[in-house]
Amino acid sequence: MSILAVLKSRALAGMEAQEVSVEVHLANGLPAFTIVGLADTEVKEAKDRVRAAIQNGGFEFPAQRITVNLAPADLPKESGRFDLPIALGILAASKQIPSRRLHQYEFAGELSLSGELRPIRGALAMSLATRRNGGCLAFILPMANADEAALVSDAAIYPANSLLEVCAHFASKSAESMLSRHAAALLSYTPDYPDFADVKGQVLIKRALEVAAAGNHSVLMVGPPGSGKTMLASRFVGLLPEMSDEEALEAAAVQSLTGSFRIQDWKRRPFRAPHHTSSGVALVGGSGIPRPGEISLAHHGVLFLDELPEFSRRVLDVLRQPMESGSVTISRAAHQAEFPARFQLIAAMNACPCGYRGHKTVVCRCSNDVVARYQSRISGPLLDRIDIQIEVAAVDPDTLAAAADGEPSAVIAARVQAAANLQQRRQGKRNQYLSPREIDHYCKMERPAKAMLKRTMEHFHWSGRAYHRILRVARTIADLGGSDIILLPHMTEALQYRRALLE
Repeated sequence: MSILAVLKSRALAGMEAQEVSVEVHLANGLPAFTIVGLADTEVKEAKDRVRAAIQNGGFEFPAQRITVNLAPADLPKESGRFDLPIALGILAASKQIPSRRLHQYEFAGELSLSGELRPIRGALAMSLATRRNGGCLAFILPMANADEAALVSDAAIYPANSLLEVCAHFASKSAESMLSRHAAALLSYTPDYPDFADVKGQVLIKRALEVAAAGNHSVLMVGPPGSGKTMLASRFVGLLPEMSDEEALEAAAVQSLTGSFRIQDWKRRPFRAPHHTSSGVALVGGSGIPRPGEISLAHHGVLFLDELPEFSRRVLDVLRQPMESGSVTISRAAHQAEFPARFQLIAAMNACPCGYRGHKTVVCRCSNDVVARYQSRISGPLLDRIDIQIEVAAVDPDTLAAAADGEPSAVIAARVQAAANLQQRRQGKRNQYLSPREIDHYCKMERPAKAMLKRTMEHFHWSGRAYHRILRVARTIADLGGSDIILLPHMTEALQYRRALLE
């Protein structure tokens, strides 16, 4: 005699959480426990966790031939998220809990040996997938994942602390008797970003960062050590417009895939600052079963690369395609995974290996050849994709000794928000994402501005990509100034933000 129980769960494949049927079959014969369906080591180890959790919960582990099939068979399965549905399937198939309502739910959760439910990665992505599936099934998962899963407003989330709680829920005659539907406890406070008022001097750089924040433009800051590049970059995120609910949900879903999302960070712009020893896989994502990298974890936020030339040139060049497309596709032999990567790049570097080229008081010890080799670690195509390239001068001692008198971040952010709102009303997107055809339509120039751009392009032999990026920056400057067309001062300022590194 054989008995079959079928439950629903989900496996992560990039940003998608595809449905998985957990089929548990009990048959007579020598006791055995087999898991099939392209399961990796973490899933196969569920046998020992599930056995101990069932026994420590006061249930009897069947002394039969147990076969667990995770379908579809060609979809890779990883992590301990299938522990809970496997355990429930065994209990249902052995008639230790009723199976009449199991088809109304999806399940995910890792079991400890005592039967407690431990948090899993990707709970938010799974909740989103459940909603896209029509929202017909409720979702039972660990209590630690309840807040992030419940961010999907119309999802039916039922968290539990242990296998015993879930079993009691199904053993009860009332559908709501043991597990209650959970709503996310969203924190309603303004994210506490570092303040721009702390930065002394650097008025021109602050203006350039305001323009970058208003139009979502990438920035490269070049200057000597101690000039404030890192300090400015760490405060930049506080200038960005408030996240919409959709943006916040997308960013949280990516972070959920790595288990790094916290409910306290809801609607807080991500700020990622990987070390220069990071590999290409760490930046763009990868591994056997693809996971998001730093550029995806910075989705709708800031990716800060300090000491830019110290990164491997090969690593930096992997940023070129995502900067254009806003997404990254990781291809493996068995499958592909696509992750969003609409990040804002802020980079900082010294002008030379010793750091003091162009310094007012400290003499640079580097020859022109050494400087050229140092700066050539950043490829021309990558530089071409950076909208604003600005020099950051050292701050003089008198300015450092004076009291900080700069504008606070809140004042600058208000101007940035107004410009971003104007762009959304006019074109439905930020200026950085304007296509060439949209640039022709929205970036109208007065005649002197057009002539200035033409002369500069011919003098520096800039590319067509540089032409479009200058126009986007000039359009943002005009938006901050409340102008319908790009005037000569707007164009002049935009051109000043695109200086060559080696002079």
